[in-house]
Amino acid sequence: MEALLGTSLDVWIGITLVLTGGASFMMGQAIAQTWRPVWQVLAYGLLLACVSRFFVYALFDGSMLSITGYLADAVVLLALGLLAYRWTRVKQMVTQYPWLYERAGPFGYRGK
Repeated sequence: MEALLGTSLDVWIGITLVLTGGASFMMGQAIAQTWRPVWQVLAYGLLLACVSRFFVYALFDGSMLSITGYLADAVVLLALGLLAYRWTRVKQMVTQYPWLYERAGPFGYRGK
């Protein structure tokens, strides 16, 4: 597992899921709240994966140039960012336009 992630599993969970994962979730919310397009979540998520790799390298002497580690970080961070984006956008559409849309689950809305 260490060869795949570029560091130990506990460090990867701490840095990727807790630290940069929380930042990715807040990033997705902020992009949705300012009515920006979803492609910005993808661009900033890939940059945040670079930050995660740097933290692993600088703080825990892990591998910074691990392609598989970067891809694992990017997949998790993009998933969290897109999840937060969609959740926030649905909440916005239902509250902003209550005469047009109603909630259809946590990640969907439908026309009335």
